Amino acid sequence: MIIEQFKDEFLAHYSYAILSECEQKIVLIDPARNPEPYYEFAKKFDAQIIGVIETHPHADFVSSHLEIHETTAAKIYAHSLTGVAYPVIHFDEGESISFGKIKLSSIHTPGHSPDSISILLEHDGKAKAVFTGDTLFIGDCGRPDLRESVGNLQAKREKLALQMYHSLRDKLMVLDDEVLVYPAHGSGTLCGKALSTANSSTIGAEKLSNWSLQEMTEIDFIKELTTDQPFIPKYFGYDLDLNRKGAPHFRPLVDQVNVIKQPELEEINAAIIVVDARQEADFKAGHYPGAVNIVYGKKFETWLGSIIRPGEHFYLTAANALELQELIYRSASIGYEGFIKAAFVTHSGDVFMPVLPLECFIANPEEFTIIDVRNENEVRNKKVFDNSMNIPLGELRERIQEVPADKPIVVHCAGGSRSAAGSSIIAAEFGAITPVYDLGAIVRDFAKPEE
Repeated sequence: MIIEQFKDEFLAHYSYAILSECEQKIVLIDPARNPEPYYEFAKKFDAQIIGVIETHPHADFVSSHLEIHETTAAKIYAHSLTGVAYPVIHFDEGESISFGKIKLSSIHTPGHSPDSISILLEHDGKAKAVFTGDTLFIGDCGRPDLRESVGNLQAKREKLALQMYHSLRDKLMVLDDEVLVYPAHGSGTLCGKALSTANSSTIGAEKLSNWSLQEMTEIDFIKELTTDQPFIPKYFGYDLDLNRKGAPHFRPLVDQVNVIKQPELEEINAAIIVVDARQEADFKAGHYPGAVNIVYGKKFETWLGSIIRPGEHFYLTAANALELQELIYRSASIGYEGFIKAAFVTHSGDVFMPVLPLECFIANPEEFTIIDVRNENEVRNKKVFDNSMNIPLGELRERIQEVPADKPIVVHCAGGSRSAAGSSIIAAEFGAITPVYDLGAIVRDFAKPEE
């Protein structure tokens, strides 16, 4: 038996291939949008993909389960509550799949969503591992607030948090301590708030170190789980519904993206936003009017799907052809490839952003409007400037009219990438009448005395 873990480092997503070496058969769990790595794994072992298990309809990435089914004839397994539109075998608690010496059994573990399941793997009759989806993470458990307004099964966060309390204690903690824990996400995901950087653990280790498995009352657990969860990007509801329907095939759609030479200004439709993924300095030295600077980096997909609404078309531009192609693929991982009007490499532009007069700002911060684009919980924990206004980056385009234009505007965040995006959004609205500055990573210097 081989358990192969695949990682999407940008979305902190783990998927799995379970191979029976004696029968050369594979079952996949929670595959990512691009199915090609799974096909390569199967080819390496001359094995057949016979099944795909979805632990729940995911909100943070698009799954390739339907494409794999249509390409390989592998069966799709999911809980009956998911209400999916694709051909599925209901995989409710007690149901199992056996191949070779491997048995995979469904455990209903609601909490992150009403239809969440965990998958217990037995080999030669002994429990070896559990694939916990978004129920149990390493160091944390899944957030309960993503089904309050989207999906076919909507539930209040308090109800799901209570279900999570019992799923963890009645379904997972009763497993043997040596059973390996393989989650669907690691540190960096927005599906939890305190995940470890480790990619696997054991039930015994989690009992000792995971806050959500410690002894506490239902009330205390619910309060802790529902407090200070990360923000919810705009694309989450879209991806959840797309995963319930089944996404179209990956390769044909990314190949259809219109890649062009850098267009002249008059060739750009002014009504369509330009997503410029170049580094801050290059963007500030010249970009298209109204462009938003979502910097090429680990959080590109997150901020793309937080700033650009599902269904909203956009131009995508990057510093070079390799980065551009990668960003098309990464846009596809959240189902946004079809919204790209055109993609091209940019070397310059006609709009510039001014450099912050730092000494003047330090001496007279009250003469500037300071916009803090961090999330609300970050600001509650540590406010850098007493006179700043907090508008989280994911809400900024919708709340742009709240920004006063009577003074020069300075935008800041924690590390610089969010302020680059935030300042570009504000500059697109006010730049012609009010100077807009990006404080960037300089904010760290202001924070040091308080650390």
